[in-house]
Amino acid sequence: MSGPASASVTETCRLLTKWWVGAEDMNWAIVEREDGPALGRVALIPRGAGVFEVGVMVAPAVHGRGYAPAALAQTFDIAFEKLSARRLYADIDPDNAACIRIFEKLGFQQEGLHRATWKTHIGVRDSIIMALIDDDPQPWR
Repeated sequence: MSGPASASVTETCRLLTKWWVGAEDMNWAIVEREDGPALGRVALIPRGAGVFEVGVMVAPAVHGRGYAPAALAQTFDIAFEKLSARRLYADIDPDNAACIRIFEKLGFQQEGLHRATWKTHIGVRDSIIMALIDDDPQPWR
């Protein structure tokens, strides 16, 4: 995220609504059960024919409980099976070791480092680009 944490639930709802409008079929809430609270969000962002950026965020209170990998696995199945994706990629802050590990375990390979990609509330940040191609091994299956 290029901005600081939201100051209120209202601000978070406004931001999520902005991201979801027009892309409802590519954004999903992460929940433990259908009638439970949202614990995070996973999204596919179209970036060209058969290419999607993958984004995931999970509430800090549930980090390490396996919600992100489970949601990502379901999202990858949708991307490859229903959307005919040939490439999925993630843009990850190099300091986000937990996120990098999740994507590695799900079969993504690091492709490179983009320097000074994002100007954020904590300064200019680099990006690690990780990708999964449709004929790569898919360990989540």
